[in-house]
Amino acid sequence: EVLGTTKENTLFVGDQIFTDVWGANRAGIYSFLVKPIHPKEEIQIVLKRYLEKIVLFCYKRYKRKSNDWNSLRKGIYMREINGKTRTSGLIGNPVEHTMSPMIHNFLAEELGIDMTYVPFHVEKGALDTAVKGAYSLNVLGCNVTVPYKSDVMESLVALDDIAEKIGAVNTLVRVEGGYKGYNTDITGLLRALKSEGIGLENEEVIVLGAGGVGRAVAFMCAVNGASKVYLLNRTIEKAEHIAEEVNCKVGTQCVEAWRMEEYDKLPDKKYLVIQATSVGLFPKVDEVVLEDEAFYKRVKAGYDLIYTPWETKFMKLVKKQGGQAYNGLKMLLFQAVDAFELWNECKVPDESAYKAYELLQQAVTKR
Repeated sequence: EVLGTTKENTLFVGDQIFTDVWGANRAGIYSFLVKPIHPKEEIQIVLKRYLEKIVLFCYKRYKRKSNDWNSLRKGIYMREINGKTRTSGLIGNPVEHTMSPMIHNFLAEELGIDMTYVPFHVEKGALDTAVKGAYSLNVLGCNVTVPYKSDVMESLVALDDIAEKIGAVNTLVRVEGGYKGYNTDITGLLRALKSEGIGLENEEVIVLGAGGVGRAVAFMCAVNGASKVYLLNRTIEKAEHIAEEVNCKVGTQCVEAWRMEEYDKLPDKKYLVIQATSVGLFPKVDEVVLEDEAFYKRVKAGYDLIYTPWETKFMKLVKKQGGQAYNGLKMLLFQAVDAFELWNECKVPDESAYKAYELLQQAVTKR
């Protein structure tokens, strides 16, 4: 009141739970608990510190059980960075929009792993320096996003077989002498599909778009037993090149290239359709890669790799014709979970993964 501020724009920083933090919280003010500054304290304060440790331990257990978005942003801040904390992060340009720190830092807190995750904005031409610098700085591992998923391969000492065949890497795992590259985008998408009860074995799939994502999706479908993959694109030449490449590397002839507008020449049946373009991404939410409603009568399940907006126009058109529709948020979740497991050599429980998913869902819908 004296300063003329409001509770909403005030933050209280203190080093005692019972006077500073508890008092601030009672007043409805956000608070941060920090370590004591003075090395020597009076005996009554020292005794109170021991009691504070008990309170903090119980509070930390409470936080790990809580999956409410607001409760994880308010109250006492529990993460402690020390000399043993391992660092991981996201290499890309831009990276300011990323929600990956939310996933990884939550999982680290949930599983009690001393790791923190931050974004690394890497300028054009500095990728190799960034990767080698990360290794020199003892960075545990990194994710890689656009525009570096292919270029980063030249800076690695080893490649996972799937990542090498796809020609794209999104996860760097620390090994002797450098980093090994993996593609958890694909394993994450596969886990996301399975979580919705969608399998690829003997399935006929339509993939919309023949960019880098469409190429990876076509490869995933071929490797996991799809009987036919129809790769639809505006320019047939690009789709033909990808189809030939995937068929050659997988040892199959299941991938076919088609012009987008010639979908009506496909066999008249129901398909799993994966939307692998950026069309419909926020803020251009009224756009869709195929406008013709007749196409959507052929869709039994449509999976849009976009997750902002929460429901894309593609998804709305699928639902309008009676199909099941899903966005790409679970792919984002599971690619992060796969990377987290590779870095920390652990298994993330399903319960923890879905707590992280609820946080993502709340964040996306708020956006």
